[in-house]
Amino acid sequence: MNEILNLIESNSKLTAKEIAAMLGKEEGDIKSALEKYENDGVILGYHTIIDWDKTDREYVTAIIEIKITPQRDRGFDKIAERIYNYPEVQSLYLMSGSYDLAVIIEGKTMKEVAYFVAQKLAPIEDVVSTATHFVLRKYKADGVVYGASEEDLRGVDFI
Repeated sequence: MNEILNLIESNSKLTAKEIAAMLGKEEGDIKSALEKYENDGVILGYHTIIDWDKTDREYVTAIIEIKITPQRDRGFDKIAERIYNYPEVQSLYLMSGSYDLAVIIEGKTMKEVAYFVAQKLAPIEDVVSTATHFVLRKYKADGVVYGASEEDLRGVDFI
């Protein structure tokens, strides 16, 4: 029943009744399937996507690359667990390539993010190095395009 998952992933406000009508199924079957997905940990939560740039909330988002030395018999998991338990951490990914972990965090200021990296991430025993990148503008996230596009005039010759 991946159809159910596809539908609620694109619109978590759909009711079991609406999903049943869309798929030609019984509402009770849809409710049972959703409950099973929740109990099995397939559905981890329901989220609203908000364009915070259109509010008065001040925040910065940073993507931090981390190189680490994997721990014997535990690999990256124990370090990842320590990092993802910080409330600032929005997302954490094990990566292939030139670094091991990608961390996405939010803070009120760049200084707050810098403090997090210097005081919480860098001192972790097996962290070899970090590189912090600040998000300047969000164009698309979680499959959703943000805001109306503004014309980019870089590279345009002015007369």
